[in-house]
Amino acid sequence: MADNRDGVGLDQAQLERLYVKLEGPIYNVVYRWVWSREEAHDITQEAFVQVWNVRERVNVETAPAFLYKTALNMASNRRRSRRLWGWLGLESAGDPADAGRSAEQALDSARAAERVRAAVDALPESLRRVIVLSEYSELSYTEIGAVLGVPAGTVGSRRNAALKQLAAALGGLEDSSS
Repeated sequence: MADNRDGVGLDQAQLERLYVKLEGPIYNVVYRWVWSREEAHDITQEAFVQVWNVRERVNVETAPAFLYKTALNMASNRRRSRRLWGWLGLESAGDPADAGRSAEQALDSARAAERVRAAVDALPESLRRVIVLSEYSELSYTEIGAVLGVPAGTVGSRRNAALKQLAAALGGLEDSSS
């Protein structure tokens, strides 16, 4: 069992509570990073396992930020690896379209989703991390700052910059999907 003096060291019950609270939000962030359900699930699980493996050194109060940072780093590594394999011609197939929609609706939805993905992927990594965390993690700017190692004000300014770039890249998306 972990020595919990000074808030350092996670025990099994603390990690289980973190898992119940953060598994979904972390998955959402990671999914928007790798755009693959299976990979997002794997990375989310691996992040919790990695934190468990270093539990004696994890500060209880900063454990959520550490989990997000671990998962984002793993997702970034997976993206870089996938880009290399894609460049070598070993790209993976995408997710199948929802069978409950008409073919035209599924195609329109897929096109809009692809535009959004491309726009998010085109953001510089520092902006992409902020926008994905702020939109899908349920973390405050202060908590996102802890994940990224920047002040909360920087999180806000990066989010605004990312939203401006996304609006410019996606101008007219709403009109084309109505």
